[in-house]
Amino acid sequence: MNRNYAESYIKKLTALLENTDTEAVNRIIELLEELDPFENTVYFMGNGGSAATASHFATDLGVGLKLRGIKNFSVICLSDNIPAVTAISNDVGYDNIFYAQLKNRLKKGDVLVAISASGNSPNIVKAAEYAKKTGTRIIGCTGFDGGKLRELSDINFHVQTEKGEYGLVEDMHMILDHIIYSYFVATKEGASTKYTLE
Repeated sequence: MNRNYAESYIKKLTALLENTDTEAVNRIIELLEELDPFENTVYFMGNGGSAATASHFATDLGVGLKLRGIKNFSVICLSDNIPAVTAISNDVGYDNIFYAQLKNRLKKGDVLVAISASGNSPNIVKAAEYAKKTGTRIIGCTGFDGGKLRELSDINFHVQTEKGEYGLVEDMHMILDHIIYSYFVATKEGASTKYTLE
């Protein structure tokens, strides 16, 4: 057993945290603050661990903030609907699972949060390219060298790591979710423990 591994991992994660692109975080918050919850929808997507992050992110913004009476974002996680994902994958291929859900649905002012450590997942890139054509603003969460998604993003939260360091990248993407969620909670006194649903 390598008894130094945990310490080494924590050192790498700490270094990434200390170099967090806070300007990108601020820009994401500003974009979300500008959204009209009655007109615009925030879509999330990701594969594997990034799908879990997308689902968690969507729940924090769509449910957590609503139950605290802070924001009423319209939020959809495209990774969550397993029947839709498997049907699309089975019928027209896995590369279309996000694109097919977004096609003819996106409208001006919507936001797409695309999460991909490599930035090169074909289904993520295809959906992001479509979103770009419609004028949808893209928040890309990437790692490694950022891949194609980094180029397509209007705002990019990038975690620069060696290729294959999924754990560190996914940790940082989850922390991004919690920074943004905590920011909105902090805007309302007592909101961290108080629910307002009646």
